[in-house]
Amino acid sequence: MAFEPIENYGVIGNMQSIALVGMNGSIDFLCYPEFDSPTVFAALLDDQRGGRFEIRPRLTNVRVRQLYLPDTNILLTRFLAEEGVVELTDYMPIEKDGEQPNEIVRRASVITGTVHFTMRCQPRFNYAATNHELQISDRCARFFPAHNNCPPMSLYSTVAIEGRSQDVISEFGLQAGETATFVFGGLRAEGEPPEMDLLGRRFLDTGQFWKTWISKSNYKGRWREMVQRSALVLKLLISRQHGSLIAAPTFSLPESIGGVRNWDYRFTWLRDATFTLYALIRLGFVDETEAFIDWLKGRLIDDAQRGPLQVMYGLDGRQELDEISLDHLSGYENSRPVRIGNAAYQQLQLDIYGEMMDSIYLANKYGHGISHAGWQGVQRLLEWLGKNWRRPDEGIWEVRGGPREFLHSRVMCWVAFDRALRLALKRSLSGPLDVWQRTRDEIRNDIFTNFWDDELQSFVQAKGTKDLDASALLMPMMRFISPVDPMWFSTMRAIENRLIEDTLVRRYEVDRTHVDGLPGTEGSFTPCSFWYVECLARAGELEKAQLLFEKLLGYANHLGLYSEELGANGCHLGNFPQAFTHLALISAATYLDRALSGRNDAVWR
Repeated sequence: MAFEPIENYGVIGNMQSIALVGMNGSIDFLCYPEFDSPTVFAALLDDQRGGRFEIRPRLTNVRVRQLYLPDTNILLTRFLAEEGVVELTDYMPIEKDGEQPNEIVRRASVITGTVHFTMRCQPRFNYAATNHELQISDRCARFFPAHNNCPPMSLYSTVAIEGRSQDVISEFGLQAGETATFVFGGLRAEGEPPEMDLLGRRFLDTGQFWKTWISKSNYKGRWREMVQRSALVLKLLISRQHGSLIAAPTFSLPESIGGVRNWDYRFTWLRDATFTLYALIRLGFVDETEAFIDWLKGRLIDDAQRGPLQVMYGLDGRQELDEISLDHLSGYENSRPVRIGNAAYQQLQLDIYGEMMDSIYLANKYGHGISHAGWQGVQRLLEWLGKNWRRPDEGIWEVRGGPREFLHSRVMCWVAFDRALRLALKRSLSGPLDVWQRTRDEIRNDIFTNFWDDELQSFVQAKGTKDLDASALLMPMMRFISPVDPMWFSTMRAIENRLIEDTLVRRYEVDRTHVDGLPGTEGSFTPCSFWYVECLARAGELEKAQLLFEKLLGYANHLGLYSEELGANGCHLGNFPQAFTHLALISAATYLDRALSGRNDAVWR
């Protein structure tokens, strides 16, 4: 079987795990039981040995349409043919209160005609590296992996099933009005089957959960459907148990086909998580912010004594995320290596302190005030940052070509002290405010003195270079510089000339700078495209910003989902769906909508 384009997938989840469902009716990716657990299905990364769970109607000349039930994360795939019409409904149940079953429900329904189906469930546990024992009795299959880090699982069916080697197969037919249901999840206590008669209620409860949550959004603007979908994606990526957020549910989807830039995004980056809070706060979602701040407090307590915060953590706050290659997997479209874990957790990235303080500032403005212990942790970290902000680091892009003094890191160090001062004044908190103010001003002077290039009339990527970087687009959004300041305006024009082609924005000039220390190339970085739109809007170029924003919306897949990057032909590249892209869309949409409506009372970020 050939690989499906990345953009041909939808996602379902329960804020504990996420599955990717192709337009062909196949679940090709699932980590279980948690976001960062080993895979059970990984055909997305090896179409021969990765494992999948497919339900295929046997139709000729079929047309396929895929959509979400309105305001939910329940996925509907429709197969349209002369012989009949089939609807495949996929979701992971969510209970509002109490324990919820961690399982996937798949329901095949025939709307018109008589249709024959093939169902094949072929789990491949532990990243397709572990065999399993299969037991089948009646309409229940049980899978017992040989590796003890993989829980046993089960498949329950309303139609007859049989075993073939390690797979479960069913050949069945349905007439108009008939359905077949499959429930795949953890093995229940003493092997009892799921309450199939309760699935109807669980379906309704799951739909109501998503509808109730998204109804709290305060966004009523021009792009409501896309903004709501982005918010629903972000909610899927937030751990219900911990309050932390993964950058994406997948790993090692390539940034260029056949390339080596293949990373594991199933962890909590402080940067991505805090940017997500910006987006959700703009939409009126405060509970998620408070849950993440509670999680962040644990990191402050854990790390404040030993020195710098880590760039990323496991969902539960674990610190070691060792990177290894799975050499037995071919990779998506033969893009290798297939990596799990992420060595960037050991990097120094000073910008995370600015993002951390900005999120704490916002949480205090829109939620509960910071605790005394939390404020003590903030002071200890800022004391460390005051001594270390001049250090070279690996920066926002996690380069592997050696540390440098990056512009973005320096700007975000300024943000850290600026937000701490603002918060202290707003909440009458004690602290070394004079020291913080002197440090903040010293950092600002350093940026204007050492990161401005008179010849280019632009801020540069790193001290002593003439390279440009799209992360500079965050400068006015962080309120470091006015969006109409002549120095910023000329910087934006320089970025347009060297990094932007129409709507597509590259992070930096990969071929010229080799700053990341990696061979090959990459696509355009979609979050940067949305930053560019917001910068244009903040600079008053509303007509151009609106047109480019509409063009960017055209790059979304059929469900409104985005991966990390885009190829020149519009194909999706990198991990999917990516939180960073969707939160940047929300930020751009909310600001642009307010500006187009003539409302200049944009909220302080």
